[in-house]
Amino acid sequence: MIQQTPQADKFKQQIRESLQQETANSGAIKIARHTNVYTCGDQDEMVYFIESGQIKLLLLSPEGKECLLAIHSDGDIFGELCLAGLGARQETATAMKATTLKQIPCSQFFARLSRDSLFGGFAQYLAVRIADQQRVIANLVTVDSEQRLGQTLLQLARTMGKKDPRSIRIELKISHEEFSEMVGTTRPRISVFMQRFHNLGLIETNRDRFLIIKENKLTDYLAQIA
Repeated sequence: MIQQTPQADKFKQQIRESLQQETANSGAIKIARHTNVYTCGDQDEMVYFIESGQIKLLLLSPEGKECLLAIHSDGDIFGELCLAGLGARQETATAMKATTLKQIPCSQFFARLSRDSLFGGFAQYLAVRIADQQRVIANLVTVDSEQRLGQTLLQLARTMGKKDPRSIRIELKISHEEFSEMVGTTRPRISVFMQRFHNLGLIETNRDRFLIIKENKLTDYLAQIA
């Protein structure tokens, strides 16, 4: 869930155009919903570009608990940790809906960045992604689960939502189980918090079952309970 800064938006458009050119003659990969692109431990030296769909990145703890690290959608890249030369994948990438991907070998990806003078933008992109992960870690340690859920909803709305005059619509279907993986609490507690947010008018669900976030109201509520 990369933050939507002007620099991030500019790089996302540039890398989208660059990788579309790079992979124009290669076949697309179709990934069915709930199917893994790769799993933790796989030897996979590919960077992936999402043409359409959504991918979630999961980390499995030694105790068997899943932590949802990030959600990526149209135009995003993922799997770039292979560029570090760590060998085995550290996380699992799973399709949240039917997804179409292109894959680029690490060496080819580096060459494309160089050819299109995108190394600077890529460095900024990685810095923002690191900041996102640091924020997630800090919230897990310092913020209670209701606030973490509220902040997660705001982050999803700001990075992946579509703005209406007084709210932001999230068209990605995310289950309470997936929210529990993101927030680090149980699914029943997520259900309780979501119902509370509904009752307080902080969120709504429209006829298409899309989640509507009342950004200002939810921000004010989280400030009050902090």
